[in-house]
Amino acid sequence: MASFKELPRTAQIRLVSSHQEVYEPCDDSFALVDALLADRNNLLEHHPTLCMEIGCGSGYVITSLALILGQEDCGINYIATDINPHAVKVTHETLEAHGVGAELIVTNIASGLEERLAGLVDVMVVNPPYVPTPEDEVGVDGITSSWAGGENGRSVIDRILPVADRLLSEKGWLYMVTLTANNPSEICNLMRKKGYASKIVVQRSTEEESLHIIKFWRDFDKEVNETDQSASGFLGSLFALVPLLSYWRGTNSDNKNN
Repeated sequence: MASFKELPRTAQIRLVSSHQEVYEPCDDSFALVDALLADRNNLLEHHPTLCMEIGCGSGYVITSLALILGQEDCGINYIATDINPHAVKVTHETLEAHGVGAELIVTNIASGLEERLAGLVDVMVVNPPYVPTPEDEVGVDGITSSWAGGENGRSVIDRILPVADRLLSEKGWLYMVTLTANNPSEICNLMRKKGYASKIVVQRSTEEESLHIIKFWRDFDKEVNETDQSASGFLGSLFALVPLLSYWRGTNSDNKNN
């Protein structure tokens, strides 16, 4: 087995900046980066020119993506948004500490950017607010906005999906964190109707939640089979076709030693 030092670099926890009103890297952040690592060879062959994160938080994910791609590719532009201005500041510090950069914008999802970025994003990563909460907690100031997802945790996710559809290029890929309570099979079906194929890249169960990192891409050849649209049937087929990666990265301990 390859040693840790031979593996692609990701953001080091000790270099990730923090603020009391900014969501720190946790199981969902690590799972999303694991999905990018698991798909690294495909990402390198994809040769993206514009990568984007919606909801950058601490900057752990966008920094890791830049490190994963930046070692062997160049000419890639990175952009990240967050509704929380503290998160944008922290992300800037995290990127700077790792020697990589991105354009950072304080905005709600991609408000004000949709015309500029329409059809240009080759890789989009999103760890959305997915926790089921009262609707009045969605989009509030401070750290609560990083997890408050409203009814079934879908309020923000359902707003992100059409934005992603507008921003992704013809070869664009979307990697999104979802929770079982979000009904990921229904999310896949919604995107399928928009012309996207999907697969689970990483599935991970913690003491508190079951996470799925789903990859979406435009499928121009596949016709939607209306007889295969049931939520249970579609999720079952996803789990049957895609191996579930259940390993733990141990990111905190490994990164502290490197």
